Amino acid sequence: MLLVRRSAVGFGGVARWGLRCLCSRDAPGRYRDTVLLPRTDFPMKVNGPNLLEREIQIQQKCGFDQLYTWQREKKAKKVYCLHDGPPYANGDPHVGHALNKILKDIRNRFEVLKGRLVHYVPGWDCHGLPIELKALGDLETSGMTPLQIRQKAREFAERAISRQRAAFQRWGVMADWDNCYYTFDGKYEAAQLKVFLEMHNKGLIYQDYKPVFWSPSSRTALAEAELEYNPEHVSRALYITFPLLTLPAKLALIAESWGRVSVLIWTTQPWTIPANQAVCYLPKLQYSVVRRADNEQLLLVATERMNNLSSILGTNLESLATFAGSDLEGGVCQHPTIPSKEVPLLPANHVTLTKGTGLVHTAPAHGMEDYSVATHFNLPVECMVDEEGRFTELAGAELQNKSVMTEGNATVISMLQAVGAVVKEEDCVHSYPYDWRTKQPVITRASKQWFINTGSLKDKAKDALQKVRVIPESARSSLLAMLDRRTYWCISRQRSWGVPIPVFYHKETGEPLLNQHSVTHIAKVFSEKGSDSWWAEPVETFLTPDVLQKSKAGALSDYVRGEDVLDIWFDSGVSWAAVLQESDPRADSCVEGKDQIGGWFQSSLLTSVAVRNKAPYKALVVHGFAVSERGEKMSKSIGNVVDPDVVINGGKDLSVCPPYGADVLRWWVAEANVFSEVQIGPNTLNAAKDSINKLRNTLKFLLGNLQGFDPRSQAVDTKQMHYIDQYMLHLLREFSMKVTDAYNEFDSSRVIRLLQSFITRELSNFYFSIIKDRLYCDPEDSLGRRSCQTVLEEILDGVNRSIAPVLPHLAEEVYLHSPGHDEGDTLFRSGWIKTDSVWRKPGLEEAVEGACAIRDSFLSSIPGRNAAEYDLIIAIEPGLFFEIMESLQEEPTSTCSQLTELMMASRTTLTNSLPRDLPSDSVTSSGNFLINLEGGMIREESSYSVAAMPTSLSRCPRCRRYTADEPDCLCPRCQTMLENTK
Repeated sequence: MLLVRRSAVGFGGVARWGLRCLCSRDAPGRYRDTVLLPRTDFPMKVNGPNLLEREIQIQQKCGFDQLYTWQREKKAKKVYCLHDGPPYANGDPHVGHALNKILKDIRNRFEVLKGRLVHYVPGWDCHGLPIELKALGDLETSGMTPLQIRQKAREFAERAISRQRAAFQRWGVMADWDNCYYTFDGKYEAAQLKVFLEMHNKGLIYQDYKPVFWSPSSRTALAEAELEYNPEHVSRALYITFPLLTLPAKLALIAESWGRVSVLIWTTQPWTIPANQAVCYLPKLQYSVVRRADNEQLLLVATERMNNLSSILGTNLESLATFAGSDLEGGVCQHPTIPSKEVPLLPANHVTLTKGTGLVHTAPAHGMEDYSVATHFNLPVECMVDEEGRFTELAGAELQNKSVMTEGNATVISMLQAVGAVVKEEDCVHSYPYDWRTKQPVITRASKQWFINTGSLKDKAKDALQKVRVIPESARSSLLAMLDRRTYWCISRQRSWGVPIPVFYHKETGEPLLNQHSVTHIAKVFSEKGSDSWWAEPVETFLTPDVLQKSKAGALSDYVRGEDVLDIWFDSGVSWAAVLQESDPRADSCVEGKDQIGGWFQSSLLTSVAVRNKAPYKALVVHGFAVSERGEKMSKSIGNVVDPDVVINGGKDLSVCPPYGADVLRWWVAEANVFSEVQIGPNTLNAAKDSINKLRNTLKFLLGNLQGFDPRSQAVDTKQMHYIDQYMLHLLREFSMKVTDAYNEFDSSRVIRLLQSFITRELSNFYFSIIKDRLYCDPEDSLGRRSCQTVLEEILDGVNRSIAPVLPHLAEEVYLHSPGHDEGDTLFRSGWIKTDSVWRKPGLEEAVEGACAIRDSFLSSIPGRNAAEYDLIIAIEPGLFFEIMESLQEEPTSTCSQLTELMMASRTTLTNSLPRDLPSDSVTSSGNFLINLEGGMIREESSYSVAAMPTSLSRCPRCRRYTADEPDCLCPRCQTMLENTK
């Protein structure tokens, strides 16, 4: 028999026990051919080129490329739609793509197995500056037309899409690869313009002149989602004085003897001082006029900032008077670099005390909050900075053509120093917005742009989001916070590669021509000819006589077409309208990285709420980023980038970067906690490979013991099965239910944990150890062996299907070797785990678990010894527990009962009490077992005692159990079997 507490097959332990024990030197080997050892040509390990070749063969043989079409054509009552957030078509596939696409594919394959009709159309975000910049490279662009630029960009995007699509397919991703969506496709662009028109008709899209994030390096406006913040940015910060020309009325009464008072402000952007129009204060704060101890200078500052300022300036500050901020009303300052200019003191709510002086320099052309003040008080919004981030002639000859971020900033500081306005200069390290494409700092600059009024959509979007399930739930607060931060969305870009804003401008007045008639016609043209037509076709193609007449516009020659294109976040944000089914364009789920909280998740939500007043998705799944094994962001300069192509196919040095295949990459995704940062590297990949090999070993054991078994004709009815076999079906059903729940929750890591636990505890350490004697040594067609094989086939099928969404190549390979189906059948076309409610039989758990409790007591009394060498006497007082144990052993004493099999002992006697004359070498143990039946209606706690004594029987040379009457003789079971096979 088996060694007690030794796993026959660990979560991959090797199935060597039978070979080692039955064919070892201490046995003559004459019974070797009579033992039914596992036989299968399924390999335990497949490595190197053989692995890659095998995966490709599986994909071809099992029709990976046809699965999506097959499942779309079958009849199904339920549809599952996972809407693909389009990856950017600007480079090679990376591990971030792998994390995202495989995570989606795991869910989609699960839904296919569950019998649902999966709708999954992969797409690509094809427009935008990153593609334009990469496509043009070092080319001289000054003489290129928009169409030439667009052609280069399109070709670049198409090449990137081709590489990414090939990689996604190699990873085993199931999708509608023949009908992908692309944001540069004419029909997609037409759908986009229809959404644009509906939002414009509702007054949600408008043109205005106001400050926006501007990238001098890209020469275009940017939205918040196109920024990344550099926490190590260094600015030259100044404390600057604005002399008070007119004291506030309440201050003038007590300031006659003071002399000149200056307002002190602090700024990290000195270049904005020439555009200053006001100094703001907070009415509810307290302010003080203070005298510097070192030079008698009088400064107006917030009272709460006095101590900090004293430390910063390195001198004591004496308070001369303190008053409420509201008392500053009516004050007027002199502009420090423009002596003839006067700027008012104005109240504002954005003034804070975290830094600075409590008084804020206000340049409406260069700040969102500054612009709000200007709008309220009707201040001028003068922008002195051009598209390249240089001062214009409005700033004066000394500053004209100088970059505001470098020499222009330095010149402004020199001008301020020359007039004695600089009190203190310091370097300030702070978080500052950068262009996510060029990695260069941006500025805030007023310009005429097109906007979406997200402020009016905010509350509706929040309401819609409350009806959306968010996984993990903690991401919901981030989504809401992002909505709160966005009062408007600048959607116009000053580039060539994008969808043109469908607007014409009157040559003289600049008034835009944009209405239902014009945009509808433009969308029709785009649908037929694509958006290149905006530049390729004459104006009359779009402004037809009919359009002009219905628009009540002037002559065709009065108009010029607009040159701006739409923000790419608007491009991808309307994908719900272009891709999802028209009957209900809402996806069951959208799965993207956490960077899309402020990106695609939000733009999709805003556009959908604007048009349909509901979210475009029912559930959002937000995953983390792929990082190195040290938790670092991947960077080529650091050298920690993991290339998924190298993971699958191996690197130049295969000893350093061996080929792991697609399933290892998929296991990495599935096993990780994808809701946080996901680490990847050699150690992670090797661990994934080892885990798969251990799984293969278990599957090999199952397949080997099913050789020659056909469940369609040889399966045993559950009523005829051994109790432990029935119990395993019960455990398999519980396992499958937990796995199903985990997949439904997008928690594939829980699937992996459940699988490993099931294989290690329920199978390897328990079931396999107990049944091997029955499998190997019982007659091939015996009821006991067929009972066991019936269960092993169900376990193989259940385990294989449970892991199939994660490891489709391995699952299909196992299915090819599995019994019970026709040639040409594939796993993914045959459904999910099949279980039966009858597998949960009343009293079944109590019988097996009660026996296991007794066995545990027995084993603990003989630590380190072989249970097979012991006879047992089990004493249970009369009652329900005794009756249950009798169902496992009808005779008082037996060597072949189900109870003996569970005890893994030589011989078992079941009685009501232990005999008084136990042998001196016997050991005893005892315990209690609680029976709980019918939901607690029947509860009974029973005690038991176990006496274990070395058996008097000998070891059978065939089955290795201690059940033979004499040494070197066969036990009755083996002798009968051999006689019947002669």
